[in-house]
Amino acid sequence: MERFPEQSWNPLDDRVPRWLAEAVVTDGARIPYASNFVFLLELQHDEAPTIGYAVYKPGKGENPLWDFPPNLYRREVAAFLLSSALDWNLIPPTIEREAGLEYGVGSLQAYIPTDYRCTFFELRDQYPDIMRRFALFDWIANNADRKGGHILEGDDGQLWGIDNGLSFHADEKLRTVIWDYAGDLIDDANLADLELLLPSLESDGAVATALAPYLSESEIAILQLRTLRAIDERRLPEPPVDRRSYPWPLV
Repeated sequence: MERFPEQSWNPLDDRVPRWLAEAVVTDGARIPYASNFVFLLELQHDEAPTIGYAVYKPGKGENPLWDFPPNLYRREVAAFLLSSALDWNLIPPTIEREAGLEYGVGSLQAYIPTDYRCTFFELRDQYPDIMRRFALFDWIANNADRKGGHILEGDDGQLWGIDNGLSFHADEKLRTVIWDYAGDLIDDANLADLELLLPSLESDGAVATALAPYLSESEIAILQLRTLRAIDERRLPEPPVDRRSYPWPLV
């Protein structure tokens, strides 16, 4: 692949997770400048109307971190599952897969064609309500690395959040560029979605069960507590004063 593709599967198509799991890899290239091994793969599936593309993050290609356990790719999958459970469509379809992948098991995430010069900082004035939803999602998911370049605008104006591997830690680690709405009231519709989610995060709940292969029991329990806190406080959080609240670099 000589350049980033300008077209791929529609990430809002409910069939895309299955296509990601079943498709044949026909081409691929490493994405440069990433801190871990990341690849852009070309995929073909008999049912898909076009060639598709996916971002592949193998567990074997991760640099170890002192504060997160290995296999960060699983947190990419967990972020998609949480977004799907809320019906928020914030995270591109993401699955765990091993078959047919050169570097073994890892995450496959539907590729989003976009203008990479357009980041959160260029998009925030146009999409303030969606950005507030991202701020809320990153709070409950405890995203420790929401850079400006991790918010992408798809061709249809849909916004997507990528690079969610540093999420769901049991300790408070929220680091994000989306502090513009700190202290704002949480929208009633978003609160209602959190209230619907909360019971399913119980140990025997549907969402907790879906997340169990990717997160520890304590991480799921803390996710439930953060969700409850958001419901109780009804406001987006303020930046912490006792630790770093912004990622670096910002983009």
